[in-house]
Amino acid sequence: PTPTPPPAPTPPPAPTVYRWSELAYDLTGDGTGPEMRLAGSSWVWQRSDLSVGDVRYTHGVTVNGRSSVTVDLNRSCSSYDALVGVDDLTMKLGKVHFSVDADGVRQKSSGMVKGGDPAVPVHVDISGRETVRLVAEPHSPVDSVALADWAQSRFTCA
Repeated sequence: PTPTPPPAPTPPPAPTVYRWSELAYDLTGDGTGPEMRLAGSSWVWQRSDLSVGDVRYTHGVTVNGRSSVTVDLNRSCSSYDALVGVDDLTMKLGKVHFSVDADGVRQKSSGMVKGGDPAVPVHVDISGRETVRLVAEPHSPVDSVALADWAQSRFTCA
């Protein structure tokens, strides 16, 4: 008789993608996925349509040119991805630096992004991290009024 082969291992569950444009605040969330921390975070505009460098994106978050938003992951996550740039609503004005910190340690900086420039891709490995802080810093004081976009912004989690 032919031996029965062992059963195939169960594949790991597919990762879950959380769009920043759809995240709840920690006060209204259920603590099972990423949530924005209300205390100490800047204003955010969660959008379903935005434009950077004359390219339209289906979702993202707009913040002021000087902002800092902390996201509590609340679960095991592997990566954060976005396309960052100055929103076209600013009429190609403004210069902003974007950065991503994980558990208080700088992971990625975009360098200066000017209004009208194409969006800059950001990918950060956040494996083993508990918090992510998304920061926009103006190049000069007047740039703090620019609208800074985190387009296609998403967290990939288990």
